[in-house]
Parts: sequence; structure tokens; C-alpha cells
Amino acid sequence: MVVDSSQEISKPALTGWVFDIQRYSINDGPGIRTTVFFKGCPLSCVWCDNPESQYQLPQMLFFESLCVQCYRCVSVCSTGATSIDPEGAIKIDRKKCTACGACAKACLAEARNISGRCMTIDEVLEIVKKDSLFYRNSGGGVTASGGEATAQPKFIKELFRRCQESGIHTTLDTCGYVKWQDLEEILQFTDLVLFDIKHMDPLRHMELAGTDNALILQNAERIVQLPKPIKMRMPLIPGCNDSEDNIRATCKFVSGLGIKEIDILPYHQLGASKYERLGMVYQLSAITSYTEEQVETIKKMLESLGLQVSIA
Repeated sequence: MVVDSSQEISKPALTGWVFDIQRYSINDGPGIRTTVFFKGCPLSCVWCDNPESQYQLPQMLFFESLCVQCYRCVSVCSTGATSIDPEGAIKIDRKKCTACGACAKACLAEARNISGRCMTIDEVLEIVKKDSLFYRNSGGGVTASGGEATAQPKFIKELFRRCQESGIHTTLDTCGYVKWQDLEEILQFTDLVLFDIKHMDPLRHMELAGTDNALILQNAERIVQLPKPIKMRMPLIPGCNDSEDNIRATCKFVSGLGIKEIDILPYHQLGASKYERLGMVYQLSAITSYTEEQVETIKKMLESLGLQVSIA
């Protein structure tokens, strides 16, 4: 039987949800990198500095300080999500908003922005490959971050496969909360894993991140057994996970994996303003960033427990 290729139905392109692609990054793995930020995350960390990454579908950010009250957004909103309050200010009903983008296109003051778009692997690679020369000269490559890239396992696996096919180093920045079957397949095309340890106590982890940590710790142990290059990282959040007991427990776990190094990521408030722009409540508004002396004290504690420490 002869098949007419002109009548064959082509498969739809594999797509993923991305909210940002940052070029010339130097903090997400070795060398100069391009970091692809995936939208959607199984955790809901109270300190998350990318709250727009938690929900997979697009979201609208409203920059109230830029709004000139021209009300063009009101006239183009088809769901009634945008209205005018009695004092003339813009009011947004987030439950009605579908993030269609009509208001963002109509806003001349650029007070509205849609975070998140569906991209094909070819579209992502077109951006990634622009800096191939920098990767080769610096030992860099592409990093998948988020959100959580493993929440879109088929897309990240194929993106990494295509990157390696083109000679581009791949780094996975992960919280580790993913089915091992999916993670194992992704790791086939991963050159380096950046693995976050947020808290060692399962109940406290649940309070801070919305899940317990059993799967996360199991996956860390499995990655080491493959073996696969892995770099452990610990976000440091005042009053949340920086107690001496938790620091000691984290050090014991990391050392037990046979790992001698850890990166610490001190808390900052750079993402706090995003919560208001998304209509969300930032739970840590009352805490302040660490002083250099406080970070150095924690660093010395970890070093006294046998780990080499870098401050990211």
C-alpha cells in the first residue's frame, strides 16, 4: 500500500509554559548561561521570589504606580474583571480575569503585563542558541528554572535532549518534588543538577512549602546513586529554616550523600512587590534581609560541620 505523504497528519508541536528567558545569567550554573523560567510549581513556598511562577497558566500583573487612569483597560475587558471604583481608581476582580491580554495591549502606560506564554521547543531554542559562542568560551549553557521545570517533564526532557544534541551544557534547577520516573528520564539529558533543600523537618516543610519533604529527600539520594553531578543549595529564610537544629540536620543529610559542598541563598525582598501586582498576599512582609554578619555566622557554622560553603 502506497501512502500519500501529502495527506499525513503532522503531530502538533510539543509546547511548554514559560514566563521568562534570561540571557547572560551567571548565577544559575557554571559559565555564562541562558536561564529558562518555567511556569508552574508543585510547591508554594512562603518566601517565593517568583510568585508568578507558581500557577502554570498566564497571569496579569498590574503596576498601579504606572496607571494614568485612562480607563482603556475597562472598555476592552470582556469578562468584567476590570472596573472603576467610586474614587476613580482601577479595580480588578482576579476571579474573573482570564489573562487574555486585551487590557495589556490597550494600556498605553504599560501598567499591565501578562506573565507566561506557551512556547514550542524551537521557539525556546531560537533564543538559547543566540549565545552559543558565550557558552563555548565560558563553559556555560542553558539552565531550566522556575517555577519548577520538572512539572512539565516531556517538554524539559525534549528541550534538554535538543540542547545536548547541539553541544549545549544543560543544568536543572529543581526543588526535587517530582515523580522519580519523570525525573530519571529528564536526568538522561541533564549535565548538572542544582538541588534545593528547604527544610529537613517534614511538618515544618509542609507549613513553609505546602508539601512534606519525603519525595524530595528520596530523589536527592537517588540522583547521587546514578551517579549524576549535583550541587546542593539551601535558601536561608529568617525565622523559617535558619535555626541551628535545621542547619545541623541539613548538613548531616548533605554529608550523608557524600557531598562536601553547599551553596546558601540568603533571603532578599526583591520579589515582594510582585505579590501586590498579582493581587496576592506576601506572608513575609514583616521580616528583613540578613546582614552580612548574620550570613557569615551561618556560613561558619556549616563550615564547622564539615561543608565547603559558597554564598550565591
